[in-house]
Amino acid sequence: MIKSLTQRREQFRSLRALAQVDYAGPDGKQGFQEAVVIQRPDRLRLETLSYLGAILIVTANDKEIIGYHPREGVFVRGRRSKENLLRYTKIPLELDEITSLLTGLPPVDGSAPWTQEGNTLVFSPNGRKKDAVAFESPQPVPTKWERFNVNGVLELSARFSDYVSTPAGLFPSRIYVEAPLQKKKVEIRYQEPEINGKIPLELFTQQKPAHAQEVPIEAIGS
Repeated sequence: MIKSLTQRREQFRSLRALAQVDYAGPDGKQGFQEAVVIQRPDRLRLETLSYLGAILIVTANDKEIIGYHPREGVFVRGRRSKENLLRYTKIPLELDEITSLLTGLPPVDGSAPWTQEGNTLVFSPNGRKKDAVAFESPQPVPTKWERFNVNGVLELSARFSDYVSTPAGLFPSRIYVEAPLQKKKVEIRYQEPEINGKIPLELFTQQKPAHAQEVPIEAIGS
């Protein structure tokens, strides 16, 4: 199982795909199409689409996060941080962890001490249980990941399912993420994922349009 995790992190380096995303939380429910572009470990582009084109374009790289709202003519810029990523992704993870998760890889530190409990790997850095990865399929692929906080309470989980064959290996076309403490759920269903294609680095940043108003990322709330 640990060998499978290590190999998959090497096999899946980038992703380009269209996805159906369904979100539910205390602030309501939303369903939309999303164009997802990822270059691991620290490049991310998300375009929320409508029939008239993109209504939100989010880019993140090793330096900053930018959100452009074309309809409102608003250009949002902020430093790269877990808190700022949460504002746009609804997922409380660091950038390298989000790019892993969205590429179907449990965001765990494979070098951390681990133990095996049945079909589950438990990672415990500094003697504290932090992550658990389950393999519940006949194939050597992860099916569930759990992240625990310092008090041992489940903070975040993801289920990986509907695996499809790609040149890089089996890829989960459905990822279901849940943050139970915040009562938030996100389901992602990929369509025809392109794995390890060449992606121009300029896709992961944006230039402010001349007509747009620039505001700090803190202005959009949490």
